[in-house]
Amino acid sequence: MPDLLLELFSEEIPARMQVQAAKDLERLVVGALSDRGLLFEGARGFAGPRRLTLALSGLPAKQPDVSEEKKGPRVGAPEKAIEGFLKSAGVTLDQCQKQSDAKGEFYVAVIHRKGRATAEVLAEILPETIVKLPWPKSMRWGDGTFRWVRPLHSIVATFDGEVVPFEIAGVKSGNVTRGHRFLSSGAIEVRRFEDYEQKLRAAHVVLDGAERRETILHDAKQKAFALGLELIDDEGLANEVMGLAEWPVVLIGTIDPQFMDVPPEILQTSMRTHQKYFALRDPKSGKLANRFVLVSNMVADDGGKQIVAGNERVLRARLSDAKFFWDQDRKVKLETRVDALKDIVFHAKLGTQLERVERIEALAGEIAKIIGADVEKSKRAARLAKADLTTGVVGEFPELQGAMGRYYALHDKEDAEVADACRDHYKPQGPNDAVPTSKVSIAVALADKVDQVVGFFAVGERPTGSGDPYALRRAALGATRIILSNDIRIRLDRLFGFGLDQYLVQATKPQAVKLVREAFNSASQRSIDRNQRERWSFYREEGVANFISDRMKVALREKGIRHDLIDAVFALGNEDDLVRLVRRVEALQAFLKTDDGENFLIAYRRATNIVRAEERKDGTRYDDVGPASNLLREPAERVLYNELQDFQRVARQSISDEDYDGAMAALAALRPILDRFFQEIRVNVEDKVTREARIRLLGLIPWMLSPVADFSKVEG
Repeated sequence: MPDLLLELFSEEIPARMQVQAAKDLERLVVGALSDRGLLFEGARGFAGPRRLTLALSGLPAKQPDVSEEKKGPRVGAPEKAIEGFLKSAGVTLDQCQKQSDAKGEFYVAVIHRKGRATAEVLAEILPETIVKLPWPKSMRWGDGTFRWVRPLHSIVATFDGEVVPFEIAGVKSGNVTRGHRFLSSGAIEVRRFEDYEQKLRAAHVVLDGAERRETILHDAKQKAFALGLELIDDEGLANEVMGLAEWPVVLIGTIDPQFMDVPPEILQTSMRTHQKYFALRDPKSGKLANRFVLVSNMVADDGGKQIVAGNERVLRARLSDAKFFWDQDRKVKLETRVDALKDIVFHAKLGTQLERVERIEALAGEIAKIIGADVEKSKRAARLAKADLTTGVVGEFPELQGAMGRYYALHDKEDAEVADACRDHYKPQGPNDAVPTSKVSIAVALADKVDQVVGFFAVGERPTGSGDPYALRRAALGATRIILSNDIRIRLDRLFGFGLDQYLVQATKPQAVKLVREAFNSASQRSIDRNQRERWSFYREEGVANFISDRMKVALREKGIRHDLIDAVFALGNEDDLVRLVRRVEALQAFLKTDDGENFLIAYRRATNIVRAEERKDGTRYDDVGPASNLLREPAERVLYNELQDFQRVARQSISDEDYDGAMAALAALRPILDRFFQEIRVNVEDKVTREARIRLLGLIPWMLSPVADFSKVEG
């Protein structure tokens, strides 16, 4: 079957836009073809510095013929109505059929459409598709209104080897492309994808971005190994660099020795951000090596010596700036920089960074008391944690905030735990980021995230389905990961209550900004010495509890815990010790994997299904009031009633003692009692009093099981 080849050749496309643009092009073309009844066997999209390519295989030569029935007015309808129908359908009355339904007899036009040649359809949809291609940024050039990411030079569009003719912004489609900007010359004529790919490779263009990426990493690792070094993995940089070179050539450069006393994070970030260089390290010491990997888009006659020398000169200038900032920053102590945070606004409604530091400092001290961290060190670390925001290095490389705080703290002879907390208090910043383990770091990291969530929730700046501009989901998920990974026993209502306290204390101060006062509803009129009930009220009523529980579910799902069991325990409410909650869910999951667990769930569902069915039939509820015990006369029903009472007492005590295996053992013991009831007792008896008592006994089961879980949430 015929194939389609489409190439859009332009000036250099930004690397960050290439992959998505190729996906968008494929999506738009495939969608347009599908809308017109044209299916195909396979699609491949490619992106590079100067071209987007789409290859579709197995397209039919023409559209299929279609027949369509169009229902018209009733027989005997006004003449004008019938004429309007015939005109819209493009048929005569003689060509219509008559059909009948419950409403009477009506006209039906059967319209037959011949399929068009695929080449004609392509000539129609390709220009429409290319114009619709979305770009994060685009430009207009020439006299027209056509916008694209960069000036478009040529379009290759062939179907079954023949050109699909169309024109966009003065650029006509054809079958001619070009190879590498410097390593090839002249036009390249192509017909199908196979010869297109081969001729481009001969013209020093590797079409497949994944192949370019693999070439870069392979050659970099090989050249590093030859020097006794290893490549520092950087997936993001590899994905970006593959979009900068059509014919990647890996070269090794040297970092000037005068810069090797600069922190490696600065060197690596400077090379990565400004120059797109890979860093190398010594595998024995783990230290950054004085070499770097650059990717050239050129095969040089001298083996790349001049290219390397030029890049070394550029890097020297870049690192000179970084070293200057590093040297200047160390002349001012972090402690001295804290006061300058008053000039940096955290948020218009929540004050400055200095005010935030004061809140985090107090909150870190409270958390430190609970988790057994050194209180003074925790408060000191919180005091210094944001100070590096005023430094030159962080101003140049914002991604180094925290990491630079540690270096400056160590330079100022601060305690090592304090310095580490300055670095770690932002962690974890993503699902793959490390979680702080030092107690001082934990105290500061939790304080930072709690202050963030409490503040923005209190002023109504909450995440929505379409956005989370203040990264509150990340902060909440980070807090839950810290708590779970370090097995921290702390009630969330208490933790977030402490966070609210700091805002309220701050709002009562004479120098508090007006917006802070307004944000917390004239908090100066409240008593700061609030009781636990008021803290609980904020945690629950402001939606913080539900928000944290949602993040908690994400964290548990990542650990492989079933989502329905998470819901089954969460539905009980009033459980704000995350570590204990996780243990409950894990114990429940382990129990339900056993035969006893599976059989228990079957019996539970049988009981609740009976109750629901009888409630629907009788139009009343049977789970609101338990049965009178004197109405339960049969041994099996009396045993079940008594065992449910005993189970609830045992389960409540087991949960209170955190003996979750004991609670599950009680569930297992209850299962044969349920089985016996269903074997010996008939629920739907003629005696209405006995029937209602038995239904109410079954309706009692979910409530009696509630200390363990809401089993109505359990699936399967």
